[in-house]
Amino acid sequence: MVGAILSFVFMAISARELSVELSAVQILFWRSLTGALLMPVVLCICGWSHIKTRQLGLQVSRGAIHFVAQYGWFFGITMIPLADVFALEFTAPIWTVIFASLFLGERLSFGRLGAVGLGFGGVLIILRPGVEVIEPAAVVVLISAALYAITYVMVKTLTKTDSPLCIMFYMSFIQLALATAVSVTNWAAPSTAGLWPWLVVVGASGLTAHYCMAQALSRSDASTVMPIDFCRLPMIMLVGFCFYSEHVDPWIFIGALVIVVGNYLNIRNELVRISDNR
Repeated sequence: MVGAILSFVFMAISARELSVELSAVQILFWRSLTGALLMPVVLCICGWSHIKTRQLGLQVSRGAIHFVAQYGWFFGITMIPLADVFALEFTAPIWTVIFASLFLGERLSFGRLGAVGLGFGGVLIILRPGVEVIEPAAVVVLISAALYAITYVMVKTLTKTDSPLCIMFYMSFIQLALATAVSVTNWAAPSTAGLWPWLVVVGASGLTAHYCMAQALSRSDASTVMPIDFCRLPMIMLVGFCFYSEHVDPWIFIGALVIVVGNYLNIRNELVRISDNR
């Protein structure tokens, strides 16, 4: 999950840099193309046997839903502050716990519910609905968060039969096909040489983010893994402040602290549970 968090942060930074010249759809096309070009290199090292899947239909469905979710995420990155995007996206672990309980039969312990409750409380402190006006882009990010949660549950199911590299392979090429179809009438490439390295970063970080996420979900329950993702918020908040002069509201510090406490309690309870099982 640490690898996934760092990868998502780098993907957000590269998307913000590319948004100077490219729209969200165009960024998504280049992210998908770069990821698809990197996949053969990875498979040559790790083995082409990883592309075998026993759940092709679920792979296609997951890739399509993730494409829509990622479009919403990139759209938010280009329209509102980075910290706001990540804070809104953090409703995804809440949905993941619910979906994992409904569709995967994962147990909802008081510790997990408490950790997610604290995380959600921290997000509410940051957003302060009713006090601050939520922009349309924020609504798009909220919808994408719910779609991300669905894909997380799908990944948990896929990891029972397919490797993380297999999931990455199908996601890359399904998203490339969809991105090409959507952007064919509005295709564009960066005109500034300094932006081209960011195309590599957005594609590579997209692959590593989902590889790490799939590895984490294959090793533990989704409702245990996903709340750790809240740690992205303090990190991206610092990035936005240092590199993009984004104002840091004191409420964000308070909300981030509540989120970190929730993560600490979740990890501690999980370690206690593992110790008791031994």
